[in-house]
Amino acid sequence: MKDQVAGFEEKDKEVAAVCGLYCRACSLFIASTEDPVRLERIARMFSTTPEDVACFGCRSSKRAPVCRNCDFVACAAGRGVEFCSECTEYPCAELTEFQAAKPHRAELWEDLNRIRDEGWRTWLAEVEKRYACSACGTRNSAYDLACRSCGAEPSCAYVERHGERVRRHLQK
Repeated sequence: MKDQVAGFEEKDKEVAAVCGLYCRACSLFIASTEDPVRLERIARMFSTTPEDVACFGCRSSKRAPVCRNCDFVACAAGRGVEFCSECTEYPCAELTEFQAAKPHRAELWEDLNRIRDEGWRTWLAEVEKRYACSACGTRNSAYDLACRSCGAEPSCAYVERHGERVRRHLQK
């Protein structure tokens, strides 16, 4: 039966972005919830305060500036869907352009299809494993090439698959 994974409540959906991204693997989410030093560094990069850049997930009341006015959230709400993959126009041109722009979005189509086909709880259980360090279990972002806790490389299965693309992006 679809989406019968135990342990996830409706509140957990806050970290399941409308576009199919996994918020807990976002550098801003990690910084906001676990790493105040990282949050300070990110705030300095954007010439703002840690409070301004803090984010607790796509569906939370506290979102990062880049996510506050997300077109996908507004579009999904207007169409009465929870995820882009439930839309009759999926994948749209805007989502296709978004997916191609950054390496942390490389698996967006697979994620959205999994959400649509198996449910967000099943997807969430799977994606949490994808970003966990195989050595210590720490959750890492797609841009953490080495585990932020134990230093293992690659930091997680996502980086193992897409590390070269991430490295090229970080060198820009």
